[in-house]
Amino acid sequence: MKIKIIFLTLFIGFTAFIIYCNYRVINQTKNQIYTDVNAIPFREYGLVLGTSKAATNGINLYFQYRMDAAIDLYHQKKINKILVSGDNHIKGYDEPTDMANYLIEHGIPSEDIIKDFAGFRTLDSVVRAKKVFKCEDITIISQEFHTERALYIANYYQMNAVGFAATNPYPKRSMSKFREYFAKCLVILDLHVWNRQPKFL
Repeated sequence: MKIKIIFLTLFIGFTAFIIYCNYRVINQTKNQIYTDVNAIPFREYGLVLGTSKAATNGINLYFQYRMDAAIDLYHQKKINKILVSGDNHIKGYDEPTDMANYLIEHGIPSEDIIKDFAGFRTLDSVVRAKKVFKCEDITIISQEFHTERALYIANYYQMNAVGFAATNPYPKRSMSKFREYFAKCLVILDLHVWNRQPKFL
């Protein structure tokens, strides 16, 4: 009986922690996220969070929609420069170069693109934007669920940030939603408990 009570208590506590973390991240950032290019305020830099370009059946739509959003913001003069931040830790896998090439192919001048090759995690991308590239005045560009976490980190580091929610190609994908519940918990732990820093500064 005591073991059942212990497990039940742990389960309730764990569930409450997940609910708290998700509420905190979403509630703090909800007024900073835009979906209308015309409504979003100007920021000097757009920070595009990385993901793989390739997918099983062609291009990864998460990638494409993020890049298209950045292009739209640039052409509408809502940002002046674009920081592409992603993973490049193994040979043959280079998110920032893929992102930059896509932008250039769609009319963005190369001189207005900055590449961060050490954006291994969302935390790395956001903190390095401030501390390495001195980009504090930013629009964070990704799907909404991702932008929420990134904005929470930016707020923690007192950056002048807003977010633009690119189209989510799979809004009903249950596994993505399930993972996101825990990802938001990890943000809270990274910042407020473990004081985790980017791998490279």
